[in-house]
Amino acid sequence: MTNPAAPRLAVSNISKTFGPTCVLHQAELVVQPGELHALVGQNGSGKSTLVKVLTGYHTPGSGGSVAVDGEHLSLPVEWAAAHRAGIAVVHQDFGLLDHLSVAENIGVGGYERTRFLRRVDWRRQREVAARVLGELQLDIEPTALVGNLSASHRAGVAIARAMRDLVPGGGLVILDESTRSLGRQELSQFHEMLRRIRSTGTSMLLVSHSLDEVLTQTDRVTVLRDGRVVGAGLATAEQSEQSVAKLMLGRDVDDVDTRPAGESHYAPGVTITGLSGPGAASLDIAIGAGEIVGLTGLPGSGFEQLPYLLSGATPASGELTIDSTALSLARASVAACIRAGVVLVPERRDRDGLAMSLSIRDNISLPTLTRHGRPWWAGRGWQATQTDDAIATLGIRPNAPMRLIQELSGGNQQKVLLAKWMSVGPRFMILHEPTQAVDVGARSDILNAVQRAAASGVAVLLVSVEASDLAAACDRVLVYDGPDHLTEIRSTDPDTILDAVYATAAAAS
Repeated sequence: MTNPAAPRLAVSNISKTFGPTCVLHQAELVVQPGELHALVGQNGSGKSTLVKVLTGYHTPGSGGSVAVDGEHLSLPVEWAAAHRAGIAVVHQDFGLLDHLSVAENIGVGGYERTRFLRRVDWRRQREVAARVLGELQLDIEPTALVGNLSASHRAGVAIARAMRDLVPGGGLVILDESTRSLGRQELSQFHEMLRRIRSTGTSMLLVSHSLDEVLTQTDRVTVLRDGRVVGAGLATAEQSEQSVAKLMLGRDVDDVDTRPAGESHYAPGVTITGLSGPGAASLDIAIGAGEIVGLTGLPGSGFEQLPYLLSGATPASGELTIDSTALSLARASVAACIRAGVVLVPERRDRDGLAMSLSIRDNISLPTLTRHGRPWWAGRGWQATQTDDAIATLGIRPNAPMRLIQELSGGNQQKVLLAKWMSVGPRFMILHEPTQAVDVGARSDILNAVQRAAASGVAVLLVSVEASDLAAACDRVLVYDGPDHLTEIRSTDPDTILDAVYATAAAAS
């Protein structure tokens, strides 16, 4: 029998090593009933390892314990046992299948079945889906196709699936970077749903990189650094972003060198005229040499397509002029754009940006192999020098040029991707969500590296939904009003940028 006075989750003395490396050292974590508890730390700090121990993916070292409502789970944790104890997980990408209905997605892993033939009982499955959606106060039809839902409703379906088998008011839902893809309004709706869930007595463990979200939405926070708990169950009402960041990094976070708002004068750099294609209908954009221009809008509105139109990755029409060299986008390939000095740091580093099974050195050297090497010999000296410079400049960790990309944290992968394209000496650099899913220290390193690139005369287009990044790094920001119009604002206040995004969206509707 469970102990009603016990913590919902009590983790004690959990350690994990991979070979000679200790990635988690005697970790402690306590989550109370009805609590929204945050787990934060830099990439590589041990957050994901701890979650994977709780869900049975990793086997911890000896001597640890995991208890739910006072009942100890056997180690290593078996997922079936964790599920019976009331642990559920909502992953970063929600883990939904777009071609299935809401009821089908909610049933994944535990469909309702007929008594004798054990076939799926679709009527009962729809009833279960309707019940859970109703408990969450979500107005979603169980028969609706998940691929047609908004991001906030998709998040709701993922939560509903996680809570499907929980005893009302009980259980622990782990939210593993589950809010990353939500826009401002959708995030507000998501947080409101979390508050309703918490009020019933269900506990939640929120793994997040957003310190603003952690401090405004959660009750307490546990901080990991280098596999050790350096802040256990701290009341978020008593913390600031600076204090939590200092715990995460072990030092004061380096400030991003905020560029002053107001009129700036730059030499001519990049001129884009008549840009047309998916998301664009005869757009004109000018960016000075050394200028950083932001581009933003509502998630899913279409502005996210522009980086790929400008880099030859998606067919487009229009003309791009760098200095006095004109490039027809209708005939431009990715290779032609790179030769002209146009490089793209794409949003999906794992799919579109990096060769995950190759080393840091190989990834950074790849775009310049033909420039330095010969068909029969690539050479190693220049690759070593180039990689060492990148590691030192961007603070890539570990300082191991032959370490495989897939073994790095997300923030260090992103630094390698940035170094890869900075190595070609671009004249026009396009960055799409360059700080997505990176910790506060990596964000600072990346944005300051972009600032340095601009100071050397590179024209920069920073495409992002992160208003704080745009406010800190950009000279001005273009707000996407639709495929044929952009509104320009100049501000170092993130709220001003967000207000402009939603004001233009309201005007358009």
